[in-house]
Amino acid sequence: MSTQRPDGERYVALSGGVGGAKLALGLAHLLGDRLTIIVNTGDDFEHLGLHISPDVDTAIYTLAGVVNPDTGWGRRDETWTFMAALQGLGGPSWFKLGDADLATHVERTRRLGAGETLTGITTHLAERFGVAARILPMCNERLRTVIETDAGALAFQDYFVRQQCRPSVRAIRFDGAQAAKPSPQVCAALADPALAGIVICPSNPWLSVDPILAVPGLPAALRASGAPVIAVSPIIAGRAVKGPTAKIMRELDLEPSAARIAGHYAGRIDGLLIDAEDGALADAIPIPVRSARTLMRSLDDKIGLARECIDFCAALQAKAKRPAQSAGGRL
Repeated sequence: MSTQRPDGERYVALSGGVGGAKLALGLAHLLGDRLTIIVNTGDDFEHLGLHISPDVDTAIYTLAGVVNPDTGWGRRDETWTFMAALQGLGGPSWFKLGDADLATHVERTRRLGAGETLTGITTHLAERFGVAARILPMCNERLRTVIETDAGALAFQDYFVRQQCRPSVRAIRFDGAQAAKPSPQVCAALADPALAGIVICPSNPWLSVDPILAVPGLPAALRASGAPVIAVSPIIAGRAVKGPTAKIMRELDLEPSAARIAGHYAGRIDGLLIDAEDGALADAIPIPVRSARTLMRSLDDKIGLARECIDFCAALQAKAKRPAQSAGGRL
């Protein structure tokens, strides 16, 4: 049963990659401009002289309805004249930039060169694409995810795209994190008195969410918000729906399971939403758990999962106002 909620309540989502953007789309359908999405920028890099923000662009394209439905990233009905010409000249073609997508990177780079912030540019781009929800980079400073592998230290895109996640992961670090800070817009979203819930999307915890949580001051702002923080497990029955999450967990000697996801976020979340297939794990997880269908194949799936997240936040908020009960179990 859905909990009744005031129409003015606001929500924040932490997102990265395709999985995060899918749930963000479902939340946006329910919340519109009452949703703020804080997006990972640890994947950002400079390529061909351009500043590329893959997760930010995936969020914008997805919410704008122009994302490539076959890949979950890039733009639908893309053309590739630029890449063909570049390849003909012997230029680097391992990172594909479609012609329409290229315009986004050129405009972002131009504006950065003129002194604008990544946050301001992202807000402008989202508005131009007609996105009602607010999309915010996690910070304006340069913070880069570096993967320590058996083949050496690799910049994120070298590991993820050029090497296609083949090297075994030994550790992950976030270069530049000490100098980063949440933007004023991120801080304002988390301090909003109307904030009713924070949702960590089913993005890769190590590659997409940890960079956000590595920004000094951001985890403290999450807790200080007073709103319930929930995470959606990206693992279903020991498998990742998409991407290398399960592979990375095994290489870090971690069992790919929803229970281990709960352990990874221990102390930072108030509840975990797991897939119905993993429902038997609920009683072993020491925080409140809700099970639901988390596989998002259709728009209805995305909206349905978003509604579960909102209802879960409301239930946690209501529980917090009642006398103390046992911490774990189903909710």
